[in-house]
Amino acid sequence: MSAVARLSVAPVRSLGLLHPEAVELTERGVVEDRRFYLIDEAGKLVDRLVSGSLVRVATWTDPDARTLRFDLPDGRRIDGEVDLGEPVETYVHGRIAVGHVVEGPWAAALEGIAGRPVRVVRCDRVGGTRSGHPASLISRGSLRELARNAGVEAVDGRRFRMLIELDGDVAHEEDDWIGARIALGEAILRVTERDARCAITTQDPDTGVRDLDTLRTIISYRGPIPDEHGAPKAMLGVLADVERPGRVRLGDEARVHT
Repeated sequence: MSAVARLSVAPVRSLGLLHPEAVELTERGVVEDRRFYLIDEAGKLVDRLVSGSLVRVATWTDPDARTLRFDLPDGRRIDGEVDLGEPVETYVHGRIAVGHVVEGPWAAALEGIAGRPVRVVRCDRVGGTRSGHPASLISRGSLRELARNAGVEAVDGRRFRMLIELDGDVAHEEDDWIGARIALGEAILRVTERDARCAITTQDPDTGVRDLDTLRTIISYRGPIPDEHGAPKAMLGVLADVERPGRVRLGDEARVHT
């Protein structure tokens, strides 16, 4: 039986991950997850496809997203209450994010790392641009199979920024759960589809430097798998909707729920 081995939350899209011992799953996911994002002076999204080194900044916010903290690589901490400025709408990989620019010192602190002027935006709604699938799962068995095919000793699951990492040994066990309901702690998830991977997964999760061709490797042994629109993708891990909200903790077993 697979159990939760790691939980990962990104308060700011593309910046550093938090790894709490427990999360509260709502119908829109973990409320702190991806509540903020970055844009440039033209209003375009700035993520790790633009600047991989953003991952070097550790972040934290509260469930109401009223405070924000950055821990920078040089040891500085930028911490304070969030003051909202002008409203913005941002195109985010096929969806529109609606939010407000965050006033204060955070944006200036990121410019040297991002390599350009940026602005921090807080999404107006929990879940940001998501229209569904607020939870994601991957097993360590799948990561080991990827490592074997890539010819490396191990692949760090943080590359894939999945909410829930399971300790199961069976490669791609999670694919068999598509269409099923999975109980995890107090929550029940309905697994909906495979997760199409992007080039961010080729980057080292600590530095943002591209160091492993995950996409080509996944396709080499799994083949390109069509997404919901029929486009061939490198698929690894699965997405899920939250059917029953609840608390999920490290060590909780994943059980097929009837």
